[in-house]
Amino acid sequence: MSEMITADLVDLDLSADTKEAAARALAERMVSLGRVTDLDGFLADVAAREAQMPTGLDGGIGIPHCRSEHVTEPTLAFGRSAAGIDFGAPDGPADLIFLIAAPAGADDAHLTILSSLARQLMNAEFTSALRSVGDAAGAAALIRGDEPAAAAAPAAAAATAAAEPGADGSEGSGDSSADSEAASGTAPAAAPEAAPAPAGTDDEGAAEGKGGRPFRIVAVTSCPTGIAHTYMAAESLENAGRDAGDVEVVVETQGSAGFSRLDPAVIAAADGVIFAHDMPVREKDRFAGKPTVDVGVKAGINKPAELIAQVRGKAERGEVTAAAGPRGGTPVERAGEPGEGYGTKLRKWLMSGVSYMVPFVAAGGLLIALGFAIGGYQINEAKPVTEVFNWGQVDSWAALLFQIGGVAFGFLIPVLAGYIAYGMADRPGLVPGFVGGMISANIAAGFLGGLAAGLLAGGVVLAIQRIKIPPVLRGIMPVVVIPLVSSIVVGFLMFIVIGKPIAEAQKAMTDWLSGLSGTNAVLLGVLLGLMMCFDLGGPVNKVAYAFATGGIAVQDPTGSAMKIMATVMAAGMVPPLGMALATTIRKKLFTTAERENGKAAWVLGASFISEGAIPFAAADPLRVIPASMAGGAVTGALTMAFGSTLRAPHGGIWVTFLIGKPFLYLLAIAIGTAVTAGLVIVLKGMRKTPLDGNEDKTPEAPTPTQKKEPIAA
Repeated sequence: MSEMITADLVDLDLSADTKEAAARALAERMVSLGRVTDLDGFLADVAAREAQMPTGLDGGIGIPHCRSEHVTEPTLAFGRSAAGIDFGAPDGPADLIFLIAAPAGADDAHLTILSSLARQLMNAEFTSALRSVGDAAGAAALIRGDEPAAAAAPAAAAATAAAEPGADGSEGSGDSSADSEAASGTAPAAAPEAAPAPAGTDDEGAAEGKGGRPFRIVAVTSCPTGIAHTYMAAESLENAGRDAGDVEVVVETQGSAGFSRLDPAVIAAADGVIFAHDMPVREKDRFAGKPTVDVGVKAGINKPAELIAQVRGKAERGEVTAAAGPRGGTPVERAGEPGEGYGTKLRKWLMSGVSYMVPFVAAGGLLIALGFAIGGYQINEAKPVTEVFNWGQVDSWAALLFQIGGVAFGFLIPVLAGYIAYGMADRPGLVPGFVGGMISANIAAGFLGGLAAGLLAGGVVLAIQRIKIPPVLRGIMPVVVIPLVSSIVVGFLMFIVIGKPIAEAQKAMTDWLSGLSGTNAVLLGVLLGLMMCFDLGGPVNKVAYAFATGGIAVQDPTGSAMKIMATVMAAGMVPPLGMALATTIRKKLFTTAERENGKAAWVLGASFISEGAIPFAAADPLRVIPASMAGGAVTGALTMAFGSTLRAPHGGIWVTFLIGKPFLYLLAIAIGTAVTAGLVIVLKGMRKTPLDGNEDKTPEAPTPTQKKEPIAA
């Protein structure tokens, strides 16, 4: 850390009384040295990280930290507070505050150096020396490692004692033993309760693993930023293992610098697993079949001995848990918030399947569309290219494209079902999900059957994982038992029990849609238009899109299915086109950034990328979203009324040649675009604080390339 911290970045008399003031005081030192380019922007990133999880640690330590685009190079500032500052630690205020600033694109080497500080904080001699050191240069040298903490602590303590004879020491740095206990993160009274093995293990050798060897634990630690807590938890667990005497702990840190996978042989030989994480554990299935304790990363820092005792107890009882902690569970659960309701999880499970299905829809649909464009609408009657293919014949190439697209379309239902099951039950859900999805496609249960198969597969796998399994079978559960049993159960249910009723319901719905005409068809167009524009690429938008693509994902789609596809694509083009038109007509109603986004929105809208309107909706949802929905509803109604059709699931204006009644189709889009632009101009014109002459004072909207969560009205 030779250049990460200097004496100019140390404040041994930090006078701030809140964590925000402390972060600002230390960040100002970084700004003065040119390490931070935008103070307020950097502090906003620090606050956002702090909002994810408090950065206070037991032992009087606060480590506010973040990765920020406003940081020019990895930097560390240190402050020492006499009164203490509350950073949310269970044991009270922090007197040692480290502000860690990492660039958004920091390289692995620098992040590894930052992680070494986190490990030093678990060293009692290091923290004791920092509490005692008398000058900024000495503190910077300690943190850089220029002066060993073991040598510095006694010298600093002696200097302090000479300067303050008769000091009590309990509040300051004179009592090194007290400091050691505080800095270690474990109180001396707690250790005797947590450290011993479960009862009855000392003489029987159970706690020592097989054959009297040490009890072996593999652990994974991670935190949202991957800079500090990740490595502090690792150090704490390793220290607790050494203190226990008969425990070996090997830790895989999944931090910002990437991660080095534990040797599979080490995992296989382990008697238990500890996950101390606030981010999803990568490649979690490597640890399947082991007694597991799953907790947040701060528990790994503050209660390592307790975690070791817990995993030893589970091993003694033969317990194997698939998802033991608040941040464990399936991919959907790990990506969400603790305590989410079933309805929210169900929506995310379905969206998991749809999101993986969409690329197959786009690739397959466009290949089929190209086949039609080159070879005409009779190309679906061409013989297989494996039997007849003429290199110099255009129709052969058209047939090739059409048949490749047909193969891609054949994956739609299996992929939908497979990844719904994956969202519910992780990788073990993939096999029964794909099997159930393929059965759904074979028995013509379609889109509805795929949804049902995915939910069934995920549910069956979750049920199997809750069964207590004999130790001899644990190793083969993920690769043999779960795929075999779950596929049998899902296959039986889809073939024998629910598949036929779903297929009949799918056929009835298709027949009903095929019979829609006149007013009913127009109302359906209005509904689809509203759905496409409600959240601009979010769950509601994706439901309407999946509904449309499911209808054309057959060799010979009905006319109604192609009308629905045309309606959905037309309505989805309106929001970005409407925003682009509005920024062109009334520039003064929009910020400079929004006007720039408007230029890009022309291309995004024309290409059927609804997300092109998200920057506008994010900045002003109460005006932009209603205006977008109004334009989408008008376009949907007109497209249905005109009877335009579309065989391709994507492409925007670039597939106009594949659209039935193309001029009327483009007219519907133009009218909807005008409605959206006109309404948003009226709504923005009514606000009390116009932007005229003040454009640059409004917060800059995100660019179209930034990934955003779906916007809700």
